Amino acid sequence: MSKKNSSKKKSKSSTDTAGLLKGRLDITRSGMGFVIVEQQEQDILVRPNDFNTAMHGDTVSVKVTKESGRNGRMQGIVMEVLERKQRVFMGKVEISKSFAFFIADGDKPMPDIYIPLPNLNGAENGARVVARILEWEQGKKPVGEVVEVLESVAENDLAMKEIILQGGFSMTFTEEVLEETARIPEIISAGEIAKRRDCRDILTFTIDPVDAKDFDDALSIRKTKSGFEIGVHIADVSYYVEPDTALDKEAYQRATSVYLPDRVNPMLPEIISNELCSLRPHEDKLTFSAIFQLSAKGDVKEYWLGRTVIHSDHRFTYEEVQEIIESKDGLYKEEILLLNDFAQRFRKHRFKKGAINFSSQEVRFKLDENRKPIGIMIKESKEAHKLIEEFMLLANRTVAEHIYKIEVDKKKLPFPYRVHDQPDEEKLTPFAAFARKFGHSFDTKSPERIAESFNQLLQDVHGLPEQHVLEQLGIRTMAKAIYTTKNIGHYGLGFDHYCHFTSPIRRYPDIMVHRVLQEVLDGKFLFDKRMEEKCKHSSDRERAAMEAERAGNKYKQVEYLMNFLGEEFDGVISGVSSFGFWVETVEHKCEGLVNITSLSEYDDFKHIDTDYMLAGRRSGRTFRMGDKVRIRVVAANLEKRQLDYEWVITAALKESTGGGEARQRVAKKPRKKK
Repeated sequence: MSKKNSSKKKSKSSTDTAGLLKGRLDITRSGMGFVIVEQQEQDILVRPNDFNTAMHGDTVSVKVTKESGRNGRMQGIVMEVLERKQRVFMGKVEISKSFAFFIADGDKPMPDIYIPLPNLNGAENGARVVARILEWEQGKKPVGEVVEVLESVAENDLAMKEIILQGGFSMTFTEEVLEETARIPEIISAGEIAKRRDCRDILTFTIDPVDAKDFDDALSIRKTKSGFEIGVHIADVSYYVEPDTALDKEAYQRATSVYLPDRVNPMLPEIISNELCSLRPHEDKLTFSAIFQLSAKGDVKEYWLGRTVIHSDHRFTYEEVQEIIESKDGLYKEEILLLNDFAQRFRKHRFKKGAINFSSQEVRFKLDENRKPIGIMIKESKEAHKLIEEFMLLANRTVAEHIYKIEVDKKKLPFPYRVHDQPDEEKLTPFAAFARKFGHSFDTKSPERIAESFNQLLQDVHGLPEQHVLEQLGIRTMAKAIYTTKNIGHYGLGFDHYCHFTSPIRRYPDIMVHRVLQEVLDGKFLFDKRMEEKCKHSSDRERAAMEAERAGNKYKQVEYLMNFLGEEFDGVISGVSSFGFWVETVEHKCEGLVNITSLSEYDDFKHIDTDYMLAGRRSGRTFRMGDKVRIRVVAANLEKRQLDYEWVITAALKESTGGGEARQRVAKKPRKKK
């Protein structure tokens, strides 16, 4: 059966089940709603009177009332809100003598929230605030409370807060969570230390970004008779965050920390993430560890998993470790160089076994005292980063393999694996055809051949003009990594078994992994029936965090380039569509759109989808992904987080195409800031 036919069959059978479907409600600016159902080609129209307290982004149960209207679309009614995307909003309050209302910002229609006067928490009439919905009975106005009065007048600060809220993340912790956190003892008892493997006398250090405060992993190393013992020590967050407490429920609801250019919205209160659990130097800390016995050549002979107590001797930054690797000199140079040598061996072995070697760049903003960007830095992954990465991958893989081997009554334990499916065939086929146009062959006969082809291609294109376009398009063929109890392996890493064990301060799935692992070590084989549901929630929250982080980066890019309206930069075409092409500036990695209407004076351009390009009907001029172009910044819209560029025809290009005055690009006045 083809994928298309299979999809139709699933769609029909789910519709027949009493007309109830589960999906996500998308509300347009006009106020009309559409429920998007997985594995169903057509969404379901829902009119505003049939939302039944559902809001934009909520997961809902919808009853189909009409199979199709005049336009062939199904119509329905929301029966129940299964999961709220957002309960906290930014806006303003309007206060009268006996009551108040909160009016939310944003372009998505939603009812005003009734605020009882005792719930104003000091807000005055017209104040900008953050408000939370407390209850909402069908047929009535939602009832809420003010959780924060926004005293900041800086638009960029408010914009970042709005991005966090729109992602469905809370900016503050409830009093119950904070009180529970405050009751956690800061001193580690002798009784707790006695239960653990004591690693405090072993050389241990952390390696993190220069601005990091939450150090959730450390490495230890010592020589043994047969080689070396290397420990990967992870903050034991599960010791402090107990199941079903208010703290645990809040951490689960967030599921991840959110990293924006100028702030972190943490999964856990700072006293836990930055103090109790942070593996700070010269302090005893509780950890969950994977300890490996390695031969002198770096082969793993055996491993041990369990709870430990450590004492970090030093806190390194990535830059400091990179300097030691390059100069072969510095504090603990022998240990760091040895760890780096092992990491390089692990890495080489991974790629030989089928891992795909996609390179990555990270954009960082240099901010002034008002959090406005005054510079952009491009950070590349160097040996110091790869050193930590390889040991974290080793620990994650080892824990997943350990759990996978366990069966109780011939049943696998429910466990949050981190999986990555094989490339989508529908995306891979046109990519392979496109790569061939650059002379790069691509073998799609098997998953192993695909991985080999990717690595060969990435090696061949390094330093060539088409490198950027083929890397970007190659990444787009890849499936998205998710959490699930169904262990299908991690294709991109080339692992049959993989999980997230190494970052419990910022990821809830890692806490779940720690709990299951401890149950196994204790001989308690508990079957969590909600594990798959928890995995899906964690994947959804991870996706929301990534979208928030992209929005935050885009805002800062627009905020930065507002200072350069009318100026020209070199760029690379990063995407093409029927209405224009996107360009990423070489210097800043800031992406903006060149609208096809701005090209009309040069030619009439058509979109050729298979070649990822626009082609002129008369001149033959093309704009293709990966092409280098010159652009001018003409508009920067902070509200929409959008940059508009114009293509600039260079003198050399005018000469080569025989262009004269009529073909010259006249510099326009920059549009007003929006």
